[in-house]
Amino acid sequence: MFSFFKKKETRFVLGAPAKGKAVPLSEVSDPTFAEEMLGKGMAVIPSEGKIYAPADGEVGMVFDTLHAVSMTAADSGAEILIHVGIDTVQMKGEGFTGHVKAGDRVKKGQLLLEVDLEKVKAAGYDPITPMLVCNTTDYASVEGLTGNDVNPGDDAVVIQK
Repeated sequence: MFSFFKKKETRFVLGAPAKGKAVPLSEVSDPTFAEEMLGKGMAVIPSEGKIYAPADGEVGMVFDTLHAVSMTAADSGAEILIHVGIDTVQMKGEGFTGHVKAGDRVKKGQLLLEVDLEKVKAAGYDPITPMLVCNTTDYASVEGLTGNDVNPGDDAVVIQK
C-alpha cells in the first residue's frame, strides 16, 4: 500500500559467469583489464568451458569470434563485458560455441557461450575470463568479490548506485 515510501534498490549483485577461481582484475596479464581501463569487476580462472549470464538482461553483442559477449543488466543498467581468455580473438572462433545473439533477453544463469579450454591452452592462450562493468562511472562503487572458488551465479560483483 505504501510502496512509494520504500527506498529504491541501490545495491545490485552480478553472478559469476563461470565455474572456477575468482581473482582480482590485477591478476589478468592484459593491462587493458588489469588497469581497469574498460571498467571494474573481477575475473574467473575457469575450470569448465561454460559461460553464463551474470544477471537478467539483454545481450548487446556477441563478437564474431565468440570470445566475448556484452549485455546490459535489467535491474541495474550495468553494461557488462565478459571476455573469455587473453588474445583469444586470434583463435577466430575455433573452439568457441555461441548460444545467444545480440538482442536476446537472457536470465541469470543462462548459458551464453561454450569454450574448449584445452584448445585455448593448446593454442598458447590464457583462459582467464574477466567480467567488467563498463559503465563503472555510473555507480558509487563496483567491487569484485574474489579469492574463492565460485560456481556460475555465485555473488561476484557488487554494484552500489
